[in-house]
Amino acid sequence: MDNINIQTNQYQEQLKELLNMVTKEGASDLHISEGHPPVLRINSRLVPLLKRRKLSAKDTQGLAESLMNPEQYQRFLKEKDLDFSYAFGDDFRFRINAFFQGGTISIAMRLIVKAVKTIDDLGLPPVLHEFTKASQGFVLITGPSGHGKSTTLAALIDEINHTRAEHIITIEDPVEYLFEDDRSIIDQREIYQDSLSFSRALRATFRQDPNVIMVGEMRDSRTIAIAITAAETGHLVFATLHTNSASQSIHRIVDSFPAEQQNQIRAQLSGSLLGVISQRLIPRIKGGLIPACEVMVATPAVSNLIRENKIHELPLVIETSAELGMLSLNRTLSDLVKRKEISIENALNYSLNPVELKMLVR
Repeated sequence: MDNINIQTNQYQEQLKELLNMVTKEGASDLHISEGHPPVLRINSRLVPLLKRRKLSAKDTQGLAESLMNPEQYQRFLKEKDLDFSYAFGDDFRFRINAFFQGGTISIAMRLIVKAVKTIDDLGLPPVLHEFTKASQGFVLITGPSGHGKSTTLAALIDEINHTRAEHIITIEDPVEYLFEDDRSIIDQREIYQDSLSFSRALRATFRQDPNVIMVGEMRDSRTIAIAITAAETGHLVFATLHTNSASQSIHRIVDSFPAEQQNQIRAQLSGSLLGVISQRLIPRIKGGLIPACEVMVATPAVSNLIRENKIHELPLVIETSAELGMLSLNRTLSDLVKRKEISIENALNYSLNPVELKMLVR
C-alpha cells in the first residue's frame, strides 16, 4: 500500500510540474502518450520536451489516474475515452480528452485561462457585440477544432452577463470557462454530471425559464432541431459547429436531416438565424495567435438564399456586404497580411480560396 501511495504522489508531482510548464511556456496544449516525452503545443507548433524521458504505459496510466476522480476513471475504463475538465490553481483549468490507443492511455489537454476575455480583448470583429444585444435568434460559432470557438462563445455569454439581466443556461461537455454571475443568473450544466446528453439537456431548458442558451456543441440532428426550435420560440441561442465557413455550416445543418425534412429546416433556419462567425487562429509574426474571422449577418437577402436553397450564393453576399458588418475570411486575412500581423504563407495556408487571396494582397 505504501508503494502505491508513493507512486501516486510521484505522478501527482510530475503532473504538477508539467502543468506549470504549460502555463509558463505559453502553451495551448499538452499531449501525453506512451513511447514519447510529454509534448507541448506552442503557437500551433508541437514542441517535445526532449529533456524529459519517454513515458511508459505505466506512466500514462498513473498520470490519467491523477487527473480523474474514481468515478471518472471507472467510466473511462468502460467507455475507452472520456471528456472532462481539471482545475489547476486559482487561474487555470484544462479541458481534457483521455483515450486508449494501441491498448495504452493517451491524454490531450487544452489550457483554459479562468478569466474570460472580452470580444475586444480577443481582437474579434466589433460586429459581434451586436449579437449579444438580440432578444432571440440563433448564432453559430464555427471553425476547425482548436481554433478558439469556446473562447469566443465565452466572451459573448459574459458580455450578456455584464450588460443584461437574463437567465443564461449553458450546456457543455465538459464545462470549460466558469462564469461569475453579474447582472445575469448563469446555470452551467455538464453532460454526464448534470444531464445524460446535449439533446436531453436542451429539451429540458424549455421548463427552466431561460432567456439565453449556450450549446457547447451540436453533435446530432436532434440537438440541432431543438436548438432551432428554441431560437424560434423566443430564446437567444449560441452554439458551435466544426465547419469551415458560413455556407458550409448551413449545408451541414440541413444535410444532417432526412431529405423530406430539409425544406422545413431551411425555412426554420432562415427565420431564426442571426449570424455565423467562422474563425481561425493564425500564428502571428511577433509570436502568439491572432483570430481571422468570416462573419455572415442574417439579412433578408441571406435569409431568402437559405430558404430558396441557394446557399452557394452566400459567399458573394458576404463579400459585398461589408457595410452591414459582414466579413469574408479572405478580406480578413488580406488585411492582417497588409498590417504585417501574419505572413502571406500562413494566410494562404488558412485560406479557402488562395488564388483570390493572392489577388487581394496585391
